Amino acid sequence: MKVGVISDTHGLLRPEAVAALQGCEWIIHAGDIGSRDILDQLASIAPLQVVRGNNDLAEPWAEDLEDLLRFELNGWGTLLVHDIADVPALLDADTKLVITGHSHKPCIEWRGDKLFLNPGSAGRRRFKLPVTLALIEVLETSMEPHLISLLE
Repeated sequence: MKVGVISDTHGLLRPEAVAALQGCEWIIHAGDIGSRDILDQLASIAPLQVVRGNNDLAEPWAEDLEDLLRFELNGWGTLLVHDIADVPALLDADTKLVITGHSHKPCIEWRGDKLFLNPGSAGRRRFKLPVTLALIEVLETSMEPHLISLLE
């Protein structure tokens, strides 16, 4: 199962991001979306799992979005939250994938048997940080994450 993970679009969905997400079976947005239009465009590609970010909190279109979601991806327990500071201190044993955004810093880190993934920012460049998203090949027995650079 090919899963696209994007975050911190801040109202800008780049054509490069849309192209990179083609063929995904699911898309996960880790918050700071910026507009309902972003979600509509992503939903035209694949089903979505979305949390709101700190910059979405005051937006009427984001009122119904959750701050934290737990779900399964091909049998893998997944936790989705915008800011890693909000990850519960004690993750349950069933959580194997933790997806966050907020920092704009892409990161793929295995902590024991748990994969912590921040796809970075896919919106406007912040400082000199890269503009990225992530793709994960989620199989029954493994997860293979990859960062995708959206700008040269």
